[in-house]
Amino acid sequence: MSAEHAHTHGDHGDGHDHGSYASYVKGFVLSVILTAIPFALVMSGGVESRGLTAVLVIGFAVVQILVHMVHFLHMTGSQEEGWTLLSTIFTIIVVVIMLAGSLWVMFHLNTNMMPQMDHQLQGLGS
Repeated sequence: MSAEHAHTHGDHGDGHDHGSYASYVKGFVLSVILTAIPFALVMSGGVESRGLTAVLVIGFAVVQILVHMVHFLHMTGSQEEGWTLLSTIFTIIVVVIMLAGSLWVMFHLNTNMMPQMDHQLQGLGS
């Protein structure tokens, strides 16, 4: 085997750090915790206000996105690549559009979906 092909496992010759086993485990544990806490808050009804619960769940989601970016996508402040920044900005724009659209649909779901259900329920009550 020649010297140019004798590289270590995981080294792609591009100078990037692809993370260690400990980094992946730490990211996984943080992801599980950041999923379990909002789940427990919602299921237990521990927060009285629905608005505050939504803000907390969204906050945990944002932190989890950051954990994924650091531990699994290996995006750190030391990398000065234009494509990394552009892909991050594009991802943020797509996520904001998806979240805004989803929240808009859920907010208007009661008024826009199956209006005949109200008439059928009113007819049963009389």
